[in-house]
Amino acid sequence: MIRLPYSKLIALLLIIGTSCGVNNTPKEENKIIRFEGIEFEMPDIFEPVIPDYSVSITDFGAVNGGKVLNTQAFADAIDAVVEKGGGKVVIPAGVWLTGPIILKSNLELHAEAGALIIFSDDKDLYPLVNTSFEGLNTWRCMSPIYGVDIENVAFTGKGVWDGSGDAWRFVKKSKVTESHWKKLVKSGGTVNEDGDEWYPSEQYLEAASGPADQNVRSDLKTKEDFMAIRDFLRPVMLSIQNSKRVMLDGPTFQNSPAWCLHPFIVEDLIVRNVTVRNPWYSQNGDGLDVESCKNVLVENCSFDVGDDAICIKSGKDEHGRDRGVPCENLVIRNNIVYHGHGGVTVGSEMSGGVKNMHVSNCTFIGTDVGLRFKSNRGRGGVVEGIYISGVQMKNIPTFAISFNLYYGGKSASEMLEEGGADKRSGEEPVTEKTPQFKDIEIFDIVVDGANQAVLLQGLPEMNLENVKLSDMILSADMGITIADATGIEMKNVQLETKDGKAIAMYNVKEVDIDNIRFDFDAADNVIIMGNKSAEVSIKSAETGDLTTFVTVGAEVNKANIKLK
Repeated sequence: MIRLPYSKLIALLLIIGTSCGVNNTPKEENKIIRFEGIEFEMPDIFEPVIPDYSVSITDFGAVNGGKVLNTQAFADAIDAVVEKGGGKVVIPAGVWLTGPIILKSNLELHAEAGALIIFSDDKDLYPLVNTSFEGLNTWRCMSPIYGVDIENVAFTGKGVWDGSGDAWRFVKKSKVTESHWKKLVKSGGTVNEDGDEWYPSEQYLEAASGPADQNVRSDLKTKEDFMAIRDFLRPVMLSIQNSKRVMLDGPTFQNSPAWCLHPFIVEDLIVRNVTVRNPWYSQNGDGLDVESCKNVLVENCSFDVGDDAICIKSGKDEHGRDRGVPCENLVIRNNIVYHGHGGVTVGSEMSGGVKNMHVSNCTFIGTDVGLRFKSNRGRGGVVEGIYISGVQMKNIPTFAISFNLYYGGKSASEMLEEGGADKRSGEEPVTEKTPQFKDIEIFDIVVDGANQAVLLQGLPEMNLENVKLSDMILSADMGITIADATGIEMKNVQLETKDGKAIAMYNVKEVDIDNIRFDFDAADNVIIMGNKSAEVSIKSAETGDLTTFVTVGAEVNKANIKLK
């Protein structure tokens, strides 16, 4: 039997249908997105095909005003179009209160301009479901927007979907104003012993005090165990799992209980013209978490959130490795990120691997970290084939570009700075738990203000490998740190730093720096340390004796260092 890939099968069926004079859906619905100028072979992405049939939620008794619960009206409207083979459910302008919406195949939810859909803060409406959160298999309250094993699903229109997240999240006093804090405490809930964290309930506080991996209680096993702490199990706002041809085009999604948008094992995913807004104080208030998805387009979106904005994931530790589903074939372009912990982030839950990712023409303004890649020992997984270009950054509080395989712990370079000597316990054995980042190209980058321009931090037993940086204008308080890395190329980089130091390298190999420009005003503009450092070549566009501005540690074999 001949088995065709899914995308080719769809294309063949479309051709056969046309040649036979068969056309069951309008032509404009059979849209295929094709890609040019991508560094890898990016497959076509098929948009959802939605039949030309529509109803309004008002046809099924929905009541405007935000006071009447319209859960049944939404469900009945969805069932009505599904019974016809699929179609569009229209949410007109107004304020519509509802419980969770369960998605079905061949469905478009169209929220018209002026429509505000508010999900109820009554937690009893959200039953526990077996799902994945923070990369781990666990029980969680059902998401306000929930769909499993579905095809051809679209969210369109200019309306707003609000997750009522304030009813679910705990809040740190340090992240809000004094007046906000007083109002929060007065509203109910409870405050911890130190008086610096507010919780929606005593149950939440008690559950949060137990042993947890991030927000997942690893000590609990059964559904009944989790029922006892349901207030703690705040859901992501939109969860679509094990599905195909999903499109979000136009709406605003905001105020989520935890992560906002979480497509999980989705093939042919389109997120475009979408606005994601979470309060900056929202704990785990990620914007978009694309996990173990294949063939993905994220474009023309805006993010202003409380955690990472555009996040690429593939499961955590053994849960992710056992699933073995990478996140692959991603195009992320023409997006703006305002507040967020990271503009575009990979990890730290990347145990299933990430490969073939293109990022271009994005702008980060005030984002904590710009480009953020993170993992640590124990994760496993391979991140490879990453291509980033045309990114503009302004006022980045920490790192403009960060690759850190010590996420959640201290790196070798940090310990070296603190102790003045290498305090590491040594290399660890390479196993399936060892993460690997390799084959990465970043070019055409402008950074106007950051605490540090670049951090490239691998592991001693598994170096960050084959990273190319070129055509960059970097203005930051501190320059570039490279540690435990092999095969680093840097070309046409203009670097302006406040501390006068340009590049610090520790245990690096096969480093080629060509046409680097920086201020020659200190004897240690460039520092090379670590007894494993070898094959380092540096060329500067500036005139003068480069050796005057380079400090080489006594442990480094100077025969392996070439300065021109």
